[in-house]
Amino acid sequence: MKTKALLVCCFMILATTFAQEKKSKADIFFYGYDYKNAIVEYQREMTKAPLKNSQLLNLADSYYNIGDYKKASEVYLDVHKKDTVMSSNRFNKMLQSLSKTASNERVKAFLNSKRGSFSNELLENAEFNEELLSGDQDNSEMEIFNLNGNSPQADFAPGFYNDKLLFSSGRAKSNKKTYEPSGESYLDIYEGRISEDGNVRSVNPFTAIAESKFHKATPFFSKELGKLFYVLSNTWEGELLFDDKGKNALAIAMSDMKGNLTFLLKDLSTSFYYPFYDAASSKLYFAASFEDSYGGTDLYYVYTNNGQIMSEPTNLGPRVNSPGNEIAPFIFDNSLYFSSDIFYGLGGMDMYKANMHTDGSFGIPINLGKSINSTSDDFSLVLRENGSDGLLGYFSSNRGGGKGNDDIYGIKVKNGVGLKTLTMKGRVVNLNSNDGIAKSQVRLIDKEGNVLKETYTDENGNFRIEIPWQEEVTVQATKERHSVFTASYTEKELENVQQSNLNLGLSFIDDLLTEKEGKPVIKLQNFYFDTGKDNITPTIQTELDKVVDAVQRFPQLKLIIETHTNSKGSKASNQKLSQNRSDAIKQYLLQNGVISTNIVASIGYGEEKLTNNCADGVYCLDFLHRQNDRTLIVIANSEEL
Repeated sequence: MKTKALLVCCFMILATTFAQEKKSKADIFFYGYDYKNAIVEYQREMTKAPLKNSQLLNLADSYYNIGDYKKASEVYLDVHKKDTVMSSNRFNKMLQSLSKTASNERVKAFLNSKRGSFSNELLENAEFNEELLSGDQDNSEMEIFNLNGNSPQADFAPGFYNDKLLFSSGRAKSNKKTYEPSGESYLDIYEGRISEDGNVRSVNPFTAIAESKFHKATPFFSKELGKLFYVLSNTWEGELLFDDKGKNALAIAMSDMKGNLTFLLKDLSTSFYYPFYDAASSKLYFAASFEDSYGGTDLYYVYTNNGQIMSEPTNLGPRVNSPGNEIAPFIFDNSLYFSSDIFYGLGGMDMYKANMHTDGSFGIPINLGKSINSTSDDFSLVLRENGSDGLLGYFSSNRGGGKGNDDIYGIKVKNGVGLKTLTMKGRVVNLNSNDGIAKSQVRLIDKEGNVLKETYTDENGNFRIEIPWQEEVTVQATKERHSVFTASYTEKELENVQQSNLNLGLSFIDDLLTEKEGKPVIKLQNFYFDTGKDNITPTIQTELDKVVDAVQRFPQLKLIIETHTNSKGSKASNQKLSQNRSDAIKQYLLQNGVISTNIVASIGYGEEKLTNNCADGVYCLDFLHRQNDRTLIVIANSEEL
């Protein structure tokens, strides 16, 4: 059964549809959240006449909301087969239902059938989390406990308030009416004292903000501002305020601790949920369903000045928001925690963590795993440092074994919440100019040589790549006509590598080559052997080391070593001397890391190919003879590079 928190969130979405359709008795039950009676009535109406596709989807939603995923999937699939346009949100529900009743392969098949309709981010998120959750990672140092302060009614949306915990509850109060969809009281905010063991006791209504007969919920206290952000029903002179379609929505307000209230986000036709104020950026995050929503409720932010709204809402984008519902944003330790009912999770609503990048973008949302998420709804996680004990946090869940529908659970953990992943980021640059290389391929490879993940750099050469944790990884970067960068890291090294930006240097083959005598050759400074000698001097070594480096960067290079002399001396002695010099160069390269298959030939031409007229019998100055003493390292396969 859907949690109280999700029923409240769905109210706005369903009410919009309700206003646009002719109401049958089944519709009235459905839009009033009475899903069991809606199912009975839809089935009765089906015996008299076929249901409209919109009503079939309502029937599927009803099965979905009471947890009958088998029947829900059957109805969703029936509508889907008719090629009826199905919203991305309902397609997500269909996939969720299938994931609980069919094989993962069938879910993937249906996802592929609408692959073109979904963002690349969603597809990547799904693949990543499916792989992550299929592993056996677990956090054995995590302790989860049901709070003493929970009630038989819904208790959810915890938030820290100094040494106390604030939360929302549907428990009865004398000044609160019954909220019909839930059968409980309109929501109110309560406080409880956090004891040393992390449990919460001495629960009482929170009285530091103005009273209301209707909803007050999802509190977040900003110690920097000394103010409380929360949602409440739109009212006028103490009574509910409705739009022209008869809908009441939720607004976000900010209150000091003296009861002075300021409305921040208020629209009679739009509900806002789960405010979170980030003091570091002065952004107010929240959940809502606007026209640019990717599915149900999405996460947004606005810029503020001391809490006052200073900008239009900005959608967090398809990396975070999905065809499902995203709620309960919370930022801790440079990561965004939130909850989503996207189909690739473990239950209806799961908690996720996305790393926040300096450019304002987000990493892949990572499911926090089976150690904290369940097959039920799990949402609204908050965390804080707990001294030497690690972290203390609280979240909401309607998992079995609790005291009510939604309960609040405490969590103690030593080394962070969630499954361990590996994030590597940095830049691929040209070693000659240090400019970034766009569209370079970057791969992460496991110790068996399997490619774990592949990506390409942006226009500035930047990359970021994230995978489930590996104990050993090789990073490889390359591009056409560029060298290959390769570096391997052990588990201990990876812990540090994640904290820094990698600089992966590539050589561009055109920077290493030039043309001489109509041939592509490795670019070297001119070097000369001592007269009549074939030994490799330190000066020659310096240039030949450039050849070694080029081959190491481009292992596919095929070399032809060509050595020439001037015309002084006999042709026979010059040919032999040049051959000895070519062989000496070959030997040096082989001794310094170049393998034999890289060297096609070493040829001594003697005085056979002079570059000027200084032949036998022709008088020339020494510097002209010197022009004929030369060595070329020719690239035999340049057209293949």
